[in-house]
Amino acid sequence: MADEKRNVMTEEGLRDLQAQYDYLINVKRKEIINAIEIARGFGDLSENAEYTEARNDQAKNEAEIARLKALIDNAVVVSENEINTDFVSVGTIVKYLNVPTGKESEYAIVGADQANPLEGRISNESPIGMALLGHQVGDTVEVDIPRGFLTLRILDIHR
Repeated sequence: MADEKRNVMTEEGLRDLQAQYDYLINVKRKEIINAIEIARGFGDLSENAEYTEARNDQAKNEAEIARLKALIDNAVVVSENEINTDFVSVGTIVKYLNVPTGKESEYAIVGADQANPLEGRISNESPIGMALLGHQVGDTVEVDIPRGFLTLRILDIHR
């Protein structure tokens, strides 16, 4: 496990993962077991589509449980009171200016599993997230993206 990837996330992100994990273990797993039992009652398992589907659902659920457990076990939680707004880090909200276009954007920097750009959260592992990490208000940052480079100026950092 020493080479396992550490997953940086906020306390909220860890709570969300734990809630998903608990749901899959305590609710979804039981629902699938019940569906398998019902499908067994339909007769010949070799030609039983309901049984096959329930077993496939079970395999997918167990894989997701294992994935979430690994993320939780390897979580490095950034505590709210440890977040320093002097520089960009996981847990901060960054307002920046796209210098060439003049467009301002604001995103929370979060762990990869919390990222959702449409909800204003970008990953610390994304090109923009990685480029902004460690920088301060007033810094101009070049971001290498698939279409070329972005030039961003950090306008504000807060929680």
